[in-house]
Amino acid sequence: MKFLISLFLILITGLTYGQVTFTVDGFSKDLLGKIYISDTSQVFSKGWVAILDKKTKKQLIKVSSDELTFDIHDGKVLGNIQQSPYGEQSAIIYKDFNFDGKNDLAIMDGQNSCYHGPSYKIYLSTPTGFKLSPDFTRLAQEYCGMFELNPKEKRISTMTKSGCCWHQFSEFVVENNKPKAVRIVEDDQTGFPYTTHSEETWNGKTMVKSTTRTIDLTEDGIKPVLIFNIDKNGKEIVLFNINDRTLNYAVINKNNTAEFSYPIETVYQHPDFIFDSKQNILTFKNKNATYKIVDKGNNVRIEINLDGKIYNWTGDNHTKKGTISDLLATRLDNVIIN
Repeated sequence: MKFLISLFLILITGLTYGQVTFTVDGFSKDLLGKIYISDTSQVFSKGWVAILDKKTKKQLIKVSSDELTFDIHDGKVLGNIQQSPYGEQSAIIYKDFNFDGKNDLAIMDGQNSCYHGPSYKIYLSTPTGFKLSPDFTRLAQEYCGMFELNPKEKRISTMTKSGCCWHQFSEFVVENNKPKAVRIVEDDQTGFPYTTHSEETWNGKTMVKSTTRTIDLTEDGIKPVLIFNIDKNGKEIVLFNINDRTLNYAVINKNNTAEFSYPIETVYQHPDFIFDSKQNILTFKNKNATYKIVDKGNNVRIEINLDGKIYNWTGDNHTKKGTISDLLATRLDNVIIN
């Protein structure tokens, strides 16, 4: 409960709202922390975090902030608590970030990470003292909260997101005392009803990217119109509408990846499909190709005219579900019916 708890403690000890300084001990045998808050009546307050030498009391580092916050534990502020990505994260974290056997410092400098989460400045331990590392600091600023460590594999992990439907997970190794990305995974569900999964992996020379795009026809709002497999290659052809508003076409591989989909744009500026209700033929165009889905009862097929050359994909009638004539039952924004 952060400052709500601290305010209660301040009141019951007879202090008034205003400035307060907390001592943070126990995270290191050699170092001591001080946290100054200028306004205890606020959840986020201006202040600073300082690191001192425990023996000499000499100040080693001081980081000012416009937005500090922390939790109280039995009247104390503790260091080294890290409940990533959304739980409690201490203002002072003392761990070995670059896997050189010496503990480094992460000091909260505000709430600059994703969704107004805690952000840190990272100071690496050197023979001449702690030095600010811009590269490690970036990992504690541009993602969601403080990064996580895997000392056994000597890897650093970060996570960031945008809304409910886009997430990125990254892994870094340390080279020349700097973090280097070796794996980046993204899951993007913003292109409903498709999910795009991409991975970039370091192969020793460069980052190699692979991308897959899948569809879940059981999602709310998805209504299949016509589904059948192609005899020749086993690919699944799917016609479906979204929320009884727009018609869509997709070619699905055996591993459930969407090889091709139409329309490409999610905003429909004009009708994309033309349905000949007498012939039961659905036509649409894409760049240099014209597609015709012909549904004649037990004869379902796709005719593709690519730059004047005709290709015919015959459907397996045993896999057929639905019929194009169902388009007559619902008025769709991107379908013209003749």
